[in-house]
Amino acid sequence: MRNSTKLLILTVFALGFCGLYLFQGLNGSYDYALPRRGIKVLAMAITGVAIAYSTVIFQTITNNRILTPSIMGLDSLYLLLQTGLIFILGSGHVTIVNKHVNFVLSVGTMIVFALILYRFLFRGGKQPIYFLLLVGIIVGTFFGSISTFLQVLIDPNEFMRVQDKMFASFNNVSGELVWWALAIVIISLVIGWQSFNDLDVLSLGRDTAINLGVSYDKVVKTMLVLSAVLIAVSTALVGPITFFGLIVANLSYQFFKTYKHSVLIAGASVMSVIALVGGQWVVERVFTFSTTLSVIINFIGGIYFIYLLLKESRST
Repeated sequence: MRNSTKLLILTVFALGFCGLYLFQGLNGSYDYALPRRGIKVLAMAITGVAIAYSTVIFQTITNNRILTPSIMGLDSLYLLLQTGLIFILGSGHVTIVNKHVNFVLSVGTMIVFALILYRFLFRGGKQPIYFLLLVGIIVGTFFGSISTFLQVLIDPNEFMRVQDKMFASFNNVSGELVWWALAIVIISLVIGWQSFNDLDVLSLGRDTAINLGVSYDKVVKTMLVLSAVLIAVSTALVGPITFFGLIVANLSYQFFKTYKHSVLIAGASVMSVIALVGGQWVVERVFTFSTTLSVIINFIGGIYFIYLLLKESRST
């Protein structure tokens, strides 16, 4: 089966799940329920595309299919920021209550952190990509430890607000923030689209890409910044989903079996929409909100991550 046919089939499934989520059980309340469901579906689509896109390009840059952009510590920084704001200022402060202020502050903090990290580590252009990953792991662990320490000291009532930030949720997404996020994601996709051919060559390895004329350092820096922006937007919009990118990216590799990033990213994005919209439907209709989608994704993703590790160890 051709990849274009596979992508078309996945798109039909994605539209089917979106239609099922939007119209099932409306019972005539179109004016009230349909716009709210539409905002949730749009938020899930934005989140899915952003995570899928950033994960695929990040794995191409690192030449490793078990790594995700969250290894750079952005998820841990987001949790540290939310915990710190509630611990210092309280859950009633404008930075927590006002979703717009919180969104801008979260996105800005994560992007500035990523830019400073990349600027420091790529100074002189001599630091290898794996050194960047090592620093990201250390920084992420450090942020996570501080967050845990603050959560132990925080007031129990305030901790309930922190818990709301620890898991991704699509139930209380702000409509205005969805449009802001959509604009940022579209701009990022347009910028990144120009480098798809370079990414195809980059998947052959650093030395091969340089020999074939790819400006390696420029492409890597641009893609890392785009990856950080997309992860920052998706995390600030709905919360952290640690293993989601790992799942959809590797499923896209296995399903399409191609090196072309235009196909891989499109496939991973459509799979993301299917997983998020279908998963949210299951959470609402089957589990009746007794759990959250991020908990299910992290559970499945953790098992899949172990499977990938065992698979890689056997192949080596």
